Amino acid sequence: MPKSQFPAAVRMPSAGKTPILSGLLGAAGMSRALGAIMKLPRRQFLHLAAGAVALPALSRIARAQSYPIRPITMIVPFAAGGPTDAAGRIIAQGMRGPLGQPIVIENIGAADGTLGVGRLARARPDGYTIDMGALTTHVLPGALYQLQYDLLNDFAPIALTHAAPYLLYARKEMPPADLRELIAGLKAGRYDVSVGVGSAGYRVVTALFQQETGAHFTVVPYRGLAPAIQDLIAGHIDLSFGTPDQLSFARAGSVKVYGAASDRRVALVPDVPTFAEIGLPAISFSVWSGLFAPKGTPGDIIHKLNAAAVETLADPTIRSRLAELGFEVFPREEQTPEALGALVKADSAKWWPLIKDFGIKAE
Repeated sequence: MPKSQFPAAVRMPSAGKTPILSGLLGAAGMSRALGAIMKLPRRQFLHLAAGAVALPALSRIARAQSYPIRPITMIVPFAAGGPTDAAGRIIAQGMRGPLGQPIVIENIGAADGTLGVGRLARARPDGYTIDMGALTTHVLPGALYQLQYDLLNDFAPIALTHAAPYLLYARKEMPPADLRELIAGLKAGRYDVSVGVGSAGYRVVTALFQQETGAHFTVVPYRGLAPAIQDLIAGHIDLSFGTPDQLSFARAGSVKVYGAASDRRVALVPDVPTFAEIGLPAISFSVWSGLFAPKGTPGDIIHKLNAAAVETLADPTIRSRLAELGFEVFPREEQTPEALGALVKADSAKWWPLIKDFGIKAE
């Protein structure tokens, strides 16, 4: 068959334009191979050509079906030992069973999590690098930093996992007996207090607290929650918002807990009122967490990771361990990529303008 009878999409290259085959076969061998192909019946040739076109797609399907064949890295964009790190390790351990491969934690802290999230954005989208992200790493930094990645478009959501409300802690010698008395005293200017703040989430909730109470106090910045709580215990500062995993210090009598910045009371401290109960519903700040992959990760791999996360979060032992740290697991119907993606967009629209209005700056 003359060469011109082949469809344009499958016309044969000359030997000079196939350097890999030429190197393997030599010029004479390449010429004979092309000649043999040219003599194939048209129907047989088209079948072969169609098979060649389908090979990349079949290869992708095969990779997705065999995934994972090696350990997966989970980036935690915070230092080791914090609440996100603890939850990430619990969930990673649980996902090992369904996936058949270990998940290795890689802590990359500092700069409100932007270093760790940036590492995820640059990772190959093959399912072998994911992160335990949160409101404080996948939303708030968008209003604080000139990022080298797009929080709304450069990541593939995997699963919405859990959330933790913020609590207002105080040094144990603080005079007010309860939250209502504290707020009344702050509004009246009876207390000259200092408030410790760590990462972006604590700066935002502290700004809400100041705006809603009209209180004047000194803000003391810290590079994380742990040093702020330590200074609270030592009496160097008066107040600090924190997560429920710090309640062990309250149980030991080292700090007080005045209130919960949540829609309902926290199960671990049912006697602690919410701000809404004393007429300040705007002071509500619960930090959600979820799993993300780089943009372009194949859908079949996202599905496998989501299924592993959902199975893990249904395990009573996993749920109990998360609950002991004050985390609340999202309902099954919300543990989806779609729910996580929608939450990122909704919270970006909510918090970015407020952060700019508050004048909150980068760490």
